[in-house]
Amino acid sequence: MEGLSVLYVGGTGTISWSCVKRSLADGHRVTVLNRNQSAAGRPLPPSVEHLKADIADVASVQSAIDGRTFDAIVNFLSFGPEHVEAALSCLAGRTAHYVHISTAALYQKPPRRVPYLESTARNSPTSAYAQGKIAAEDLLNATYVERGLPVTIVRPSHTYDDARPPIPGDWTVIDRMVRGQDVVVHGDGTSLWTVTHAEDFAVGLTGLLGNSQAFGEAFHITSEFVYSWNQLYGLVASALGVEAHIVHVPTDLLRVGAPDWFWSELIEGDLQYSVTFDNSKIRSLVPAYSPRISFDEGARRIAAWRMEHSAQTKPDGALDAIFERLVTGYRRAEEAFRGLV
Repeated sequence: MEGLSVLYVGGTGTISWSCVKRSLADGHRVTVLNRNQSAAGRPLPPSVEHLKADIADVASVQSAIDGRTFDAIVNFLSFGPEHVEAALSCLAGRTAHYVHISTAALYQKPPRRVPYLESTARNSPTSAYAQGKIAAEDLLNATYVERGLPVTIVRPSHTYDDARPPIPGDWTVIDRMVRGQDVVVHGDGTSLWTVTHAEDFAVGLTGLLGNSQAFGEAFHITSEFVYSWNQLYGLVASALGVEAHIVHVPTDLLRVGAPDWFWSELIEGDLQYSVTFDNSKIRSLVPAYSPRISFDEGARRIAAWRMEHSAQTKPDGALDAIFERLVTGYRRAEEAFRGLV
């Protein structure tokens, strides 16, 4: 819907930056509220108004927005009920449409039936991240019923952009590929995974803004581009002009060998399962939603971004050490098993 005034809480992240740009293309008047104007080499377009505030600091948000209202507010930065409470205390009465960004990671694990629908049970027992998002959704749904908050819940799945590869360990893994070192893939790498470029996601998200038929509803917005993890790593390596030297580490050993790695919990609770999605619901309200960026193209764009943004794509030394620990542990176990034969 053209002419909307839209406030993005976030605005420079992996998904939100593309949504800001898409909103501008849709003719929206865009304001961004966050602590920093740019991140990861994602500067805000000149026509975007920037309000500096921390969404967790109610007083700073109230001061920044200074009594203003917006046709739609999209909040990317609520990860649990406490964040929802803080955000609603200063934003709920300032918009005709409040959009909460949740996650598709909260659906039933392990999957009992695919593709996932929005009505699929929300139950991801080993993921603290998913549990926080479920509780946040519950609070918003109660607020919709009790107070009539015009809320829409949007659930991205594994959404990436040129500056954030959709592989656990992102630029550190890519640096290891370029150096010819082993990279870790969970399980045997054959489970199937859905990846969505943020530019595609943004078409669905902005198409919902201002649509009263979306009030009180939840939508996942994903692509139908599905790959095995071996394929994902292979496509990245091909785009870089190198070979992926993959070490397959059993998923249940990742938490043992790398309890200090953030992704090990997400892999165990989500990424290890084959997951696909039915996007009929988002298309019913946004017929233009038709993801176009395959990961063949996405991987090439990631490689190009790395060449052009060396300062933002450096490897993390601590993370590299975790991967080296996992590879070394795997090799030792491999040798021990060979000794049993």
